[in-house]
Amino acid sequence: MKNKGIMKICAAICLALGLAFVMPPAGVCAADIIATVEGTVLAKTTSELIYLSTSDGEMQIKLDKETDTSECKILLPNTKIRVALTYGSDAYLHAAKLYSGPKEIDVTIDKSATATVTGTLSDKTKDSTLYVNTPQGEMQIKLDSTTDMSGCNILVINQTYTIVCARGSDAVMHALSISGGVLAAPSGSWLTPAPADANSVVTPTMAITGKIKSNSKESLLILSTNDGEMQFIIDSNTDTRQGMVLTPDNQVAVAYYRGSDAALHATMVVGVKTGISTVSINQSATATVTGTVGKKSNEELLYLNTPQGEMQLKLDAVKSVSGCKALTEGRKLTVTCASGSDHYMHALEITAG
Repeated sequence: MKNKGIMKICAAICLALGLAFVMPPAGVCAADIIATVEGTVLAKTTSELIYLSTSDGEMQIKLDKETDTSECKILLPNTKIRVALTYGSDAYLHAAKLYSGPKEIDVTIDKSATATVTGTLSDKTKDSTLYVNTPQGEMQIKLDSTTDMSGCNILVINQTYTIVCARGSDAVMHALSISGGVLAAPSGSWLTPAPADANSVVTPTMAITGKIKSNSKESLLILSTNDGEMQFIIDSNTDTRQGMVLTPDNQVAVAYYRGSDAALHATMVVGVKTGISTVSINQSATATVTGTVGKKSNEELLYLNTPQGEMQLKLDAVKSVSGCKALTEGRKLTVTCASGSDHYMHALEITAG
């Protein structure tokens, strides 16, 4: 009886859509799959809905949290995929599993030197090579079968992601992990701008990138985005460990949600950094300076205006930040710093005064 019911559903779908289905691939539970369809991904595909062009017409297939994307982690326009289908109670076809992708060659990746980048997936992306538009320019990053994608279900063109990557023996940067929007796990959990109560942090529902406007405050981030000006409240549970420097024109990505007060609240702010520092710092001889945050400051370099003049302090070795959630233009700071082998002074501890 169960098999007859499944056959009736499959027959009804085929009759309505005029589709030519193939048998489910091995490894997928046939009891859960009504059929598998082949087609070409259309550009209007989103992270929730696949628009698939088949020889018999266009299909709309929903993506769920349960969709198995282990063999197809990216949906590129004009690429062919196979989709194992189930039929949902909402009258939509749902993707149980996706199939595609070329075979990979063995490559050794140097995981001892990683870099974290945030950018938008370009429509130039092809097969397993990601083209990512970042504030510093376009990057090419290889997507591997071992890439940790627990932070996002699937990759879609024109959406923003945070990618931890490292160079491989093939001289190409490889993605070690990818998170949807800006939801990468932050480094430096000791920093005091961390969420005040991690257990009460609200899961973000959206993410966006933009440039910081000059009227931003430590408690209110104002961004200029492609969708216009947006304002985000920065509260005690906002994670600013990867985006502490909120000075004008800096590019940041923000994960956020709409609160019960109808305002947008930032759950995480991520700034732009080029990579991991390997500079040796003489922490046995430190100095303490006091000044205010300069307008040119960014996530890598703090421009500190002091009575003696402007200082440039690198932010790659900061151990603690106290007294504030973010560094805004004109904020008074006391900084403990030390010299590095690159002839720069490096900030070690920052206290807002």
